[in-house]
Amino acid sequence: MPEKTIYADDAKEKVGFLLRLRLPWLIIGLVGGTLASFLVSRFEEILSQNISLAFFLPLIVYMSDAVGTQTETIFVRNLAKGKVNFLTYLVKELFIGIGLGIIFAVLIGLITEFWIRSPEITLTVSLAMFINVSLAPAIAIIVPEIIFKEHKDPALGAGPFTTIVQDIISILIYFLVAAWILFT
Repeated sequence: MPEKTIYADDAKEKVGFLLRLRLPWLIIGLVGGTLASFLVSRFEEILSQNISLAFFLPLIVYMSDAVGTQTETIFVRNLAKGKVNFLTYLVKELFIGIGLGIIFAVLIGLITEFWIRSPEITLTVSLAMFINVSLAPAIAIIVPEIIFKEHKDPALGAGPFTTIVQDIISILIYFLVAAWILFT
């Protein structure tokens, strides 16, 4: 018989038990956040040559996380109900991600051009936004699916782990796009 995922009843469990369940995932987030900070430091030269790039880093990371968190919350809820065909769900979310990516790329492009008045920065920010928001839903359902398949509660681990994976990917994509557009 297959192993069953056990879910904690937060309303009934003791605080110490709940801390032990949550803490490992949050420590992974702390380590990942430190890695993300180190990753940003590797692009110091790009930032020093165009400080305007720093203005948009929190926005790029936030929008990727927000789209991912929204997708993940809905997916984990559906997992708990047992109503998920993973491949169908993944394809649908990829299309949603692309649609959201286009919308937010255009919106941030207009804002960036109006504010910074640099076609290169506008293209960098817009393209990075498009790529990151388009990928966010896929990342947001692949991670909880893996955790669920390992018979762990995806509600505990998916949030912190998916967030840090998304942050690192978003930062990397943003600076790679910037290096490609601004410095080639």
